[in-house]
Amino acid sequence: MRPGDVRPPGGRPDPLGSVPDAVYRLDQRGRFAYLNAAAEQLLGKKAEELLGRSAIDAFPALRGSLAEDQYRQVVGDGRPREFQFFYEPSSRWFEVRVFPDPGGAAVLFRDIDVRRRSDEERDAQVRQLTAVLEALPHPTVLVGPDGRIISTNRAWTSNAATLPNQVLPSRLGEDYLMVMSRGLDPAMHAELVAGMEPLLARNEAGGEGTFQWDYSCQMLAGTGWFHLHATRVDAEGRVVITHLDVTEQVRAREELEWKVRHDDLTGLPNRARLLELTGEALAAADRRDGALLMLDLDGFKTVNDSLGHQIGDELLRLVAGRLSEEIRPGDTVARLGGDQFVVLAHGCDASEGAALAFRLQTVFALPFRVGEITVPLTASIGVAVARPEVRDAHHLLSDADAAMFAAKSSGRDRVHLFSPSLREAARWRLEVATRLRGDAIDQLVVHYQPVVRLDTGQIDGVEALVRWQHPERGLLPPDTFLSVAEETGQIIPITRWLLRETTRKAAEWAAQGLRLRMSVNVSARHFSAETLVRDVRVALQQSGLPADQLVLELTETSVAEDPTRAEDQLSVLRSFGVRVAIDDFGTGWSSLAQLFALPIGTLKIDRSLLAAAERVAVGDTGAVLGAIVGLTRTLGIRSVAEGIETPEHLRMVRAAGCDLAQGWLLGHPMPAEQLLPWVREVQQAGGDVCALAASGRAVPARG
Repeated sequence: MRPGDVRPPGGRPDPLGSVPDAVYRLDQRGRFAYLNAAAEQLLGKKAEELLGRSAIDAFPALRGSLAEDQYRQVVGDGRPREFQFFYEPSSRWFEVRVFPDPGGAAVLFRDIDVRRRSDEERDAQVRQLTAVLEALPHPTVLVGPDGRIISTNRAWTSNAATLPNQVLPSRLGEDYLMVMSRGLDPAMHAELVAGMEPLLARNEAGGEGTFQWDYSCQMLAGTGWFHLHATRVDAEGRVVITHLDVTEQVRAREELEWKVRHDDLTGLPNRARLLELTGEALAAADRRDGALLMLDLDGFKTVNDSLGHQIGDELLRLVAGRLSEEIRPGDTVARLGGDQFVVLAHGCDASEGAALAFRLQTVFALPFRVGEITVPLTASIGVAVARPEVRDAHHLLSDADAAMFAAKSSGRDRVHLFSPSLREAARWRLEVATRLRGDAIDQLVVHYQPVVRLDTGQIDGVEALVRWQHPERGLLPPDTFLSVAEETGQIIPITRWLLRETTRKAAEWAAQGLRLRMSVNVSARHFSAETLVRDVRVALQQSGLPADQLVLELTETSVAEDPTRAEDQLSVLRSFGVRVAIDDFGTGWSSLAQLFALPIGTLKIDRSLLAAAERVAVGDTGAVLGAIVGLTRTLGIRSVAEGIETPEHLRMVRAAGCDLAQGWLLGHPMPAEQLLPWVREVQQAGGDVCALAASGRAVPARG
């Protein structure tokens, strides 16, 4: 039988007869013992000519060759070998694998001449391109069609100042786009990927067109800019990419553009830039309410003329600095020229515009000091709220200018709203601000809302809620006047009064056998004034209420304004027993790590989270709240669910494991004189407020 036949003796098929690789076996004396059909074809001889003959005799060129040496080593140590071999008689390259065999060795080999010569040609091209790269002064890389770095020049590896520090060093074989992702933000990197894709794509049509692409990128952290120039150099998809440092040019251009749009004296945006920003805000597709507030310094010309322009210029810089510190995040202060400043306030309606104007007036509460000279200043402020039909920035600026002139005409140091339809709201805020500085504090009253334990249904404490018994308008809720108190700083004397009133009342109830924790809301303003610790101490000393019966509630937002100052003061209060609670949790954007670093003992979950959990959780309404409660419990913090208004709300928060709850289902806010009768009615009904609410029996409510 011929070894190349598909069936060997015995009628069994040859398993290697159809294998594309050439296979033959040599015995221990180096004689052919088997060949498949592919081996006959590659060796150029029939099996009958070779079987039983020595391979060296049949192919004399193998004598002393690498192939003979590798074969003898395999027979000697029994370990397989793999190598590439150039056979001179045919001038071709072969890939050879030799495996030990009980009777000698098995050899698999294939013709790789085309591939080998193609690789050598490619390597020669790469060497040529690398030589060209080395002649280029800027950091340059050669990238293959698979996107991996084939070669780099010396500038790439040595000039770390030109490329992002995270990019260098990079190794040959690394993915270029992955390397560049270390130094670019995701948006710029996505643009780089999109631009490089057509260059790296193989030219299947075989065309010789050259593709080029230019792109400017900013490094991470704003450390500099480079201009990227990429060129595809062949149909295989190899691309040369040069990186030119253009940081100085970009910064020079940015500096020139900045100067054109900003005031030389104060560094604030100038009139042109203000109009540009205002126009963008008015044209925005998601446009919300916005306003321009124009401030004109009262009597500044007299100051400038009497003290000199040098001091006048310094005063303007000081005013610019104070205004910039006082505005809200996202708003803009600009200088129109002379002694006029404008604030562009985003998302600001008439009421908020008036509040912001009062807040800006506090900038001038303290005189300005220039060297040894102290100069008091005031400002007249005009507020123009953007109406839906207003799309022109000049129009809105003209409205603000007219409102400012009206403010100045009415006596200076005034605030005036342009829109007649909003004048009543502005007038009310002015009245509130004026009255709060006068006798309004004597008209404040406190209502108390019960806080109930969810495990027993017993009343654990109350939250103090301030109201204004206005002589003409009747009982006013806190949202009608506390925002003005916050802006004008009157919130501090109000809170001071509230602390004295509520601790006195809690001590009085305790003497009558009703021991309730008293929760009082605290403003961020109190932290900045740094009188909170003293005010709390005084209230506790005067009332005789134990410190652990007082709970100070503060919002996430108030903590976020100055977390360090808040933490310092709260730590002192906590040290002598006062409890601290975070109110309205879920409405702010503070970091949880920052929040729980504070010495808090209670977390009040806002009703908005309760509503969200009710909407989202289907069939497992405790899952959302349970995660929050689980976190607080891990940290040893009590949880209070706010806004319990339905039996379903009550069931939800109990299932989530909340400790306490409050809401209209469990008890309305009520005056102090109604609280004790309400408690007695609850006790007569069994004392379990939750059971009463869950059963549908009305919980006695006052207020």
